[in-house]
Amino acid sequence: MLFTEQEKQAVYKVIEARRDVRSFLTQPLPDEAVQRILRAAHYGPSVGFMQPWNFILITSAEVKERLAWAAEKERKALAIHYEGERAEQFLRLKVQGIQEAPLTVCVTCDPTRGGSHVLGRNSIPETDIMSTACAIQNMWLASCAEGIAMGWVSFYKKNDVRDILELPPHIDPVALLSLGYTDDYPAAPILETEKWEKRRELDTLIYQNKWGGTA
Repeated sequence: MLFTEQEKQAVYKVIEARRDVRSFLTQPLPDEAVQRILRAAHYGPSVGFMQPWNFILITSAEVKERLAWAAEKERKALAIHYEGERAEQFLRLKVQGIQEAPLTVCVTCDPTRGGSHVLGRNSIPETDIMSTACAIQNMWLASCAEGIAMGWVSFYKKNDVRDILELPPHIDPVALLSLGYTDDYPAAPILETEKWEKRRELDTLIYQNKWGGTA
């Protein structure tokens, strides 16, 4: 399959422009755009073609309020792991915009999908979560291409989310993804801007033939 130079550059541009966003406008999203984003997720690769994902679309203000509570509770609990200036910096970070965003999607993983013998998962059980992560990455890139910001909320206890969304016990809530338009799209990753962490040099992460191997 061949692509034009312009098409190739568009893919790389979206990959580098994608950001984890925390501030959203309440403006509703077009249904057609949301469906395209979900379709992109569903076209993600999955080991053994297990397609372990489901997508719960959350627009209820009451449900979003409860999810925001779960995220804030966990953020406060995690603050004890930092001291001094690092703790203050952590508490200043905005970790979610669930109540602002018009849509939050809970992406789940069903480890039973495909039965007990899924090609590839027999050898590496974690491939169901890996496959779900591929779907999430597709959502992120599609959202960016649509001009829609997306933020991955990773501060919560899974059982809190299971209770709030009435998930069966075996279903894993892998991610809460808030989507919406924004007037504050970061030029660089937020944690890089806040000097929490910096991007590592790619050359230092590449080995040849074995761990630590050089050309």
